[in-house]
Amino acid sequence: MSQTMTEPVPVIRVDEGGGPAPRRMSLRARVTLLAAACVAGVLALVSLGAYITVYNNLYQQVDDELVQQANSVINDPQVVQTGGLRIPTYITRLVDVRFDLIVADGSSAFESQPSVRPPIGLDERQVASGERSSSIRTDRNTDSRVLAVPYRYQPGVALVLSQPLDATKQTLRELAVVLALIGGGGILVAALAGTAVARTGLRPVERLTSATEHIARTGDLRPIPISGDDELARLTHSFNTMLGAVADSQERQRQLVADAGHELRTPLTSLRTNLELLLSASRSGAPSLSEQDRADIETDIKAQLDELTQLIGDLVELARQDEPRTGFERVELVEVVERALDRARRRAGEIEFDVQLQPWVVVGDAGALERAVLNLLDNAVKFSPPESRVRISMHPVGDGTAVIEVADSGPGIADEDLPRVFDRFYRSSEARTLPGSGLGLAIVKQAAERHGGTVHAGRAPEGGALMALRLPGTPG
Repeated sequence: MSQTMTEPVPVIRVDEGGGPAPRRMSLRARVTLLAAACVAGVLALVSLGAYITVYNNLYQQVDDELVQQANSVINDPQVVQTGGLRIPTYITRLVDVRFDLIVADGSSAFESQPSVRPPIGLDERQVASGERSSSIRTDRNTDSRVLAVPYRYQPGVALVLSQPLDATKQTLRELAVVLALIGGGGILVAALAGTAVARTGLRPVERLTSATEHIARTGDLRPIPISGDDELARLTHSFNTMLGAVADSQERQRQLVADAGHELRTPLTSLRTNLELLLSASRSGAPSLSEQDRADIETDIKAQLDELTQLIGDLVELARQDEPRTGFERVELVEVVERALDRARRRAGEIEFDVQLQPWVVVGDAGALERAVLNLLDNAVKFSPPESRVRISMHPVGDGTAVIEVADSGPGIADEDLPRVFDRFYRSSEARTLPGSGLGLAIVKQAAERHGGTVHAGRAPEGGALMALRLPGTPG
């Protein structure tokens, strides 16, 4: 039972171009990048919203100020006559504002037009001609805000005011710089925080990864320490459960190999001795064996071969029942017991069977259950005297399980042997002279546990041994 271990062959992935595939970004880097990207997106939206809001408010303030000054000019009760125009005195008090009175063709209505006029365009001429009630716009050439309203003191004339946007745009530029600095700082802080969170959050994953690499390298199946109660702690707990199952399986395999080696040693040694004796007797000049001695040796060899065959078959059955619970199906237990009885009767000789069965259905492996029941029957037949009776019954016990009881008419089981009759390779002092591998009842126990059941050994009312196999299921 040896296994050949080979070193794993490294697999190199290649892309479509034939070169090595690019290494994927680490989970820590992806968490950091995701945190930075999320914060960058939020800051971009917030900054854009703040900038648009301040932009609109500043331009609205300029517009409100121009409208207020235009109303102050138009509604000023103090008016002076200059040439053919009536000019409110407030117009002379305008500060940082360019002004002019224009006619429909865009020329100034003043006798001597101002040296620095506001920008005049189509919108302003339409207000002077009466096509529009007012206009306000941004002039790109002079980078100023321009307002035009009808001049109430004289038809066909419009009052035009313009205010430079230098201060407003300077404020917006400063705001953009501040938002950019805040955004950049926020992204940097988010990246650092994401790195810290990823490092802290992934530390248990790194411990788990290191532990699995250590297990793969050394075969050490000791549990991994668990800290906390989060998802990663539950993952570690599940991994420890898997390690425990693997360790238990390895321990069972080691124990099985050790026990099998011990049990195989005796028949193999006896078989080798008998074969060497036969070979020695066949050499020239060696003492010959009598026909009776030769027949006895051949009988011993056949018995030892039968013992080895049974032992190997039982070992294979035990190994097969250690496999995962796959392929389970609905099984009528009465049919399983009856098939086992047919096989047991063929080799029971003069032993009779008293059978009482009630329908019961389990979910499991019909072959394994039949082998378990057959082992119980064979064990009862082996210890029962000729022309005796073996009783087998199956009935529910009221707790969702049914029990299969097999009682023989033999000498029974000593009290000191009862706790160990289902152990592998255990044989009581009375059974050591009888044929068998010492694995039959161990197979029964393993089949019961594989199906969620239990086994029990005791004394039958008839005086012999009573073996019980209890299995969960439903009435048939």
